[in-house]
Amino acid sequence: MRRVALIYNPASGQYSTRRAAVVSEVLDVLREAGVEAEALETYAPGSAEALARDAVKRGCDTILAAGGDGTVHEILQCLVGTAVALGVLPLGTANALAQDLGLGTSPKRAIRILLAAVPMQVPVGRIFYDDSAGKAASRYFTVAAGIGADALLMSRLDAGMKRRFGYVLYLVEAFRIWATNPFPLFEAAFMCNGSNVPKVEQVSQLLAVRVRSFGGVLRNLAPGATLHDGRLHLLAFKTRSRLRYLSFLLAVLAGRHTFARDIELVEATSVDCRACKGSPAPVYVEADGEVLGALPVRIEVAPQSLTLLIPSGARP
Repeated sequence: MRRVALIYNPASGQYSTRRAAVVSEVLDVLREAGVEAEALETYAPGSAEALARDAVKRGCDTILAAGGDGTVHEILQCLVGTAVALGVLPLGTANALAQDLGLGTSPKRAIRILLAAVPMQVPVGRIFYDDSAGKAASRYFTVAAGIGADALLMSRLDAGMKRRFGYVLYLVEAFRIWATNPFPLFEAAFMCNGSNVPKVEQVSQLLAVRVRSFGGVLRNLAPGATLHDGRLHLLAFKTRSRLRYLSFLLAVLAGRHTFARDIELVEATSVDCRACKGSPAPVYVEADGEVLGALPVRIEVAPQSLTLLIPSGARP
């Protein structure tokens, strides 16, 4: 870490009222360590990626994403397949990737951990979808990609409300969706290791998990999932039962969840999903909490890797 661009979202998370002071403190720590550092403020949706691209062209060897998982997700898109390292500073609402890396919630503590972190190559997920104009597109992801109720949840979260209520808003909206969503079924075709024939299932929710822990109440949601794994770990809900959803969530909260035929943990190399014929409403899709659109989609592990700053406690 010699030349760093710290890219921060002035509006994300609950640090927004003292964001300038936090950024200044982080820059001071970097400069005291002999690192050439500059801070760049995002100015519109999608601008974090543009700022990162420009910083890479100017010779930065490390990009620090200071915000939530959405800021990380934007910057990630231009760093996959390069030697430029990505570091994560928790300044958002959920900060799932920062939690998985053991960086905690304090940006000043996190930057000191990152100064001792090692840049490592890690696989990332990739999701292929159709954008709002109907054109083929794709995005990389590091935390998770979801189809169904979780994407519907992300589509309903207001940025201002997230800053005001934080993680509580996720829980409130999740309860509303549980109580009102019909959980429509869609078709998922899994390509599992060692098989050339897809395993086809009808599911109401699919979550491709890339991290060991989301932090907060969602620890160890998908046992075996890790940033270092080249496989997909997929939670497939093959049920529309609200009671079954609720019982599984309560078991997750207690750290006692198990899997069965109706809620299965599938290891696969890829999965293709499409709406069932006659489905009355679109089924939403998200990656790292960013709503991308609706079915159909394909999810796989990308052939290119990401250079990520990994603290000692998060190494394989």
